[in-house]
Amino acid sequence: MASPWQTLATVGTPEGVLELRRRRDDWLMLIDGRVLMNSFSRSSEEDLSRLALERLGEPPQRVLVSGLGMGFTLRALLDRAPATASVVVAELNPVVVEWCRGPLAPATNEAIRDPRVRIEIGDVADVINDAPANAFDLILLDLYEGPNSSTQAADDPFYGPRALARAHRALAPRGVIGIWSEDADPPFARRLAAARFSVTKHAIRSGARRHVVYIGSRRA
Repeated sequence: MASPWQTLATVGTPEGVLELRRRRDDWLMLIDGRVLMNSFSRSSEEDLSRLALERLGEPPQRVLVSGLGMGFTLRALLDRAPATASVVVAELNPVVVEWCRGPLAPATNEAIRDPRVRIEIGDVADVINDAPANAFDLILLDLYEGPNSSTQAADDPFYGPRALARAHRALAPRGVIGIWSEDADPPFARRLAAARFSVTKHAIRSGARRHVVYIGSRRA
């Protein structure tokens, strides 16, 4: 018989109650009763970092990651990034940062405390918008649900044409953007290509589900 989940912390957010639960070595983060992330099904988050770094083809020095989640995307990045790298992590909810520094820290070997990491509390869309041209070698977007049918609007702050144009500007020549998605979204892949990226799609089994990672290489 499986052990019951233990709720370690809860906090109210505009999207609903955010919860952190633990069952032995397994961790679960929920928002409004829906699974946001779990530690036993994280391969797609880790592959997001791996695939983006492979496409980049050289050690990144300037990286932007969002959101933080449980820190597995960040951990996979740090395990492959050089000691000289500078990694900005944009996270909207400060309590997620507190959890990654506290109870979740052992799950990622304290990734958030790595000296290469700098945390910015705020919206990653603002970080990209305010960044100077060619600011990053690599951008990783690991946001809840990712692109889907509800993000097709031209002014979507993460996945719309203007948002992708801002990401293109923020990336260095031959820079790479990696985007996690709960499911495939062909219209988004077309928008990413139209924003002057060479696009590949990767279906990744993560537990009982298949998620998708889009990798875009910046074209001139």
